[in-house]
Amino acid sequence: MSERRTARHRTAQPRTAPSGDGVAEAARDEARTYRHGEDRPLRGYVLVMAVFAALVAGAAGLVAASGRRLPHGIGPWDLLLITAGTHKLARTLSKDAVTSPIRVPFTRYSGTGGPAEVMEDARTASGVRHAIGELVTCPFCLDMWIATGFAFGHVFAPRVTRLVAATFTALAGADFLQLLYARGQQAAGA
Repeated sequence: MSERRTARHRTAQPRTAPSGDGVAEAARDEARTYRHGEDRPLRGYVLVMAVFAALVAGAAGLVAASGRRLPHGIGPWDLLLITAGTHKLARTLSKDAVTSPIRVPFTRYSGTGGPAEVMEDARTASGVRHAIGELVTCPFCLDMWIATGFAFGHVFAPRVTRLVAATFTALAGADFLQLLYARGQQAAGA
């Protein structure tokens, strides 16, 4: 038995950590497998996530360095303002025709969308440009960035943050009223 153990011991290769090239190749293989033939800008996504993490870490560092304290909680009224304000600001930045010049470097116009909205496709010239294009045309994606900004705004400048959030909340409410009014006019004319 000891001969068998010795023979197995000699043939077993010691496990070593992959080299830098091996790790990079493994990451590329995983990315190819994930993409499954589709154009997915994973490196761009990593950069966008890194920028978001750096901004959050920087803001958290400013909170700590300034000696500010986090609020004990966010009241229901502030939560409502931040929620509705986030919704409207995300749609304004990602869909409004008037804000399309902000998106031009990362998107291509593809048609009209909902009332006063445009549809755009992310440009695919580079992975980073594509990832940013997807971010700036997706209100759901922008929600995270905007809500985080409102949260830190609530720490640094709560009065200004409430005013900005309340303004966008009022715009969201006005949009819904405009849609209800238009539906009422259609029903009356039908």
